[in-house]
Amino acid sequence: AAPVEELESAADTVKKFYDRFNDRDLDSLADVIAADCTYEDLVFPQPFIGREAILNFMKKFSGSTSRELQFVIDDISEEDESAVGVTWHLAWRGKAFPFSKGCSFYRCAVIDGRRQIVYGRDCVEPAIKPGDTALVAIGAVTWLLQKFPSLLD
Repeated sequence: AAPVEELESAADTVKKFYDRFNDRDLDSLADVIAADCTYEDLVFPQPFIGREAILNFMKKFSGSTSRELQFVIDDISEEDESAVGVTWHLAWRGKAFPFSKGCSFYRCAVIDGRRQIVYGRDCVEPAIKPGDTALVAIGAVTWLLQKFPSLLD
């Protein structure tokens, strides 16, 4: 009997995603993205839905940057077989790139005998950091919603 191939962990699947993107190997990147995956980059107003839309975005992103700009994983959760959290930054020629820290969340599932990403969300460090002004804005919106709860509808 043929040996049973061990299923890679969700964290290994996500690491493979970053490695393949850093190599700009979009063909093999497709292998770790589920056909109906949803990917939210919170810089963009709408999510990218489906493998092809995600790969088109990745192609556009990689085409607008140099191969020397690479994702570096700072920390990754490895305790769960379906949910993975990652903190990362971008590096240019091995040095940290300005305003490029981020955190991501991925949900993985086993599809056709291999683990794939079915959902991803990226939160990227803003270039403009409002600090306490953000608290003022949140307070103002909260006040408005308390006065006019129908605004949420």
